[in-house]
Amino acid sequence: MRRAGRERVPAERPAADRPGHAAGRLGNRRSAGTGTGWAAAAAAVILALSMLLSACAAGGGKAGAAGPGNAGGVNAAGHDGSGAGSGGNGAAASGPSDGSRTESGRAPVTVRIGYQKYGTLNILKADGRLDRRLEELGYRAEWTEFPGGPQLLEALNVGSIDIGHTGEAPPIFAQAAGAPLVYLAHEPPSPKSEALLVPKDSDIRTAADLRGKKVALNKGSNVHYLLVKLLEQAGVGYDEIEPVYLPPADGRAAFESGKVDAWVIWDPFFAAAETATGARIVADGTDLVHNHEFFLGERSFVERHPDVIDIILEEADRIDAWAKDHPRELAELLSPQLGIDVPSLERAAGRRQYGVRRIGPEVLEAQQRIADTFRALGLIPVDIRVEEATVPTASGQ
Repeated sequence: MRRAGRERVPAERPAADRPGHAAGRLGNRRSAGTGTGWAAAAAAVILALSMLLSACAAGGGKAGAAGPGNAGGVNAAGHDGSGAGSGGNGAAASGPSDGSRTESGRAPVTVRIGYQKYGTLNILKADGRLDRRLEELGYRAEWTEFPGGPQLLEALNVGSIDIGHTGEAPPIFAQAAGAPLVYLAHEPPSPKSEALLVPKDSDIRTAADLRGKKVALNKGSNVHYLLVKLLEQAGVGYDEIEPVYLPPADGRAAFESGKVDAWVIWDPFFAAAETATGARIVADGTDLVHNHEFFLGERSFVERHPDVIDIILEEADRIDAWAKDHPRELAELLSPQLGIDVPSLERAAGRRQYGVRRIGPEVLEAQQRIADTFRALGLIPVDIRVEEATVPTASGQ
């Protein structure tokens, strides 16, 4: 190629061989028709290149949308990417758990339900009808078992579950810790379903004999309040005993091995200990505590899904009516799921009361008395107002 600027390029040479030179430089050597043709050709090339670049860009964008974790504009969790995971418990993989739905309806909304070894929600899980009713409305129930109420409400506090059930004390501790819980409903009092147990050959006969003794309990659970009331009645200070905070399974092991002197526990662990070890009841909750079972929810979920709350409470009341009249069948239904023998479960079933009731002022006042007691003992760090843990739908306001 000759160097431009030293020799003139013949008119017949293609302009494409002369980089950086416009077609107008050859205007005196070409006819007007020829110049117009070359200009059109150049424009066509530019247009073609432009279209090619646009196509590549569009293709790259589509590839990104269809890539791993975002196929067809929907991510690997099956929703539009706006929902987050739920603490690694797998809820996000089955669809959005924050109440949003995809327009195509591909993923049902997940209702994450926490339950314990015993209670109405536990019976609902075994029964299966709640799952079916929720599916009819585009929801999917996801069940997670917890060893006790405090652990269940900790999961609610960190966003891992939406609905759960506990005894009286756990929501007090959880509210004091800032958990976004609300009371939805409760069962009738079941004071005989929790008790202070000792080994059958123990010399402990009353709560007054607990001075200087090691007492196992699940911290922040319903039996925490029972222990407080038993000591108060006996004139024993909370600081005069040695509380040993253990979840039920560890409490049972410590009780059987003699590492603790007494154990405050609820059914069905209470009944199982009686059946297996011959444990003796020092006192139960009669005339001391109500021992309500509460249905609780995460505030934002409850406010977004009142239809789900209504269905859960309707089904809970239905299954309670059945359970009340069929203690043996109930024990046989739950035994495989819980790994607890039928006689123990039947004994526990005979001690509890049944029937779902919406939250009202009387129950909230009772809960406030528990909160004030715990605050006076320094068991919770702040004052709380229990009535603030309600929503109009749940409290009937």
